[in-house]
Amino acid sequence: MIQLHGIRASRASRCIWMLEELGLEYENLPVSFVGDVKKPEYLALNPNGRVPTLVDDDGTVVWESLAINLYLAEKYDGGLRPKSPAERGHVLQWSFWAATEIEPGIIDAFVHRAMLPEGQRDAKIADAGAAKLERPLPVLDRVLEGRRYLLGDRFTAADLNVCSLLGIAPMARIDPSKRANVQRWLGECLGRPAAQKAFGALRG
Repeated sequence: MIQLHGIRASRASRCIWMLEELGLEYENLPVSFVGDVKKPEYLALNPNGRVPTLVDDDGTVVWESLAINLYLAEKYDGGLRPKSPAERGHVLQWSFWAATEIEPGIIDAFVHRAMLPEGQRDAKIADAGAAKLERPLPVLDRVLEGRRYLLGDRFTAADLNVCSLLGIAPMARIDPSKRANVQRWLGECLGRPAAQKAFGALRG
C-alpha cells in the first residue's frame, strides 16, 4: 500500500488531496516535523529531514510535496495527468509558480497570524507576506477570466497544487474576494469532495 509520511497540518495535506482525488488506497503515517523527521529511519527515506515523503507500493520514494503530486498524477492519472507536452508544460509552470510566487508570502502571513502562539507572532512579517500576494493574485485572476480551471475546462494537478496554497488564505487573514475569478475558482476547487477530506478537519 502507498504510504504518505507527514501530519495533515503540513504540506502533506496537498498530497492527501491528490491521493483522495485519484481514489487510491494509502496509509497516512503522522510523522511530525518537530522530532520524528530527525530519526534515522526517516532520514533514510528523506535525507532533508522534512515532510512529506511518499513511499509508493512498488518501493519508489519521492519527497517534496509538489513533486509527489506531479508523480502521482503522471502514474495514476485519474484525469489529472497532462494530456500533451503543452499541458505538461503548463502543469509544471503553475506548480512552480505556486512555489515561487504564492508560497513565500502566504506562509509568512499564515505562520505569523495563525500558526505561532500570540507572543511569537510578528505583525510586520505577516503584513509583508500578505503584501507579496498583491502581484501574483491579479495575474491569476486575469488567467481565470472566462475559463473554469487553469488549463481550461478540466481540473488538473495544476489547480490542485496552486489551490492547496491559496486555500489557506482565510486562515492567514488574506481576503481574495476582491478577485472575483480567483474567489470563484477557489470555491469550486475547495468544494471538491477530495479537498474536503484533505482539508475539512484543518479548516474546522
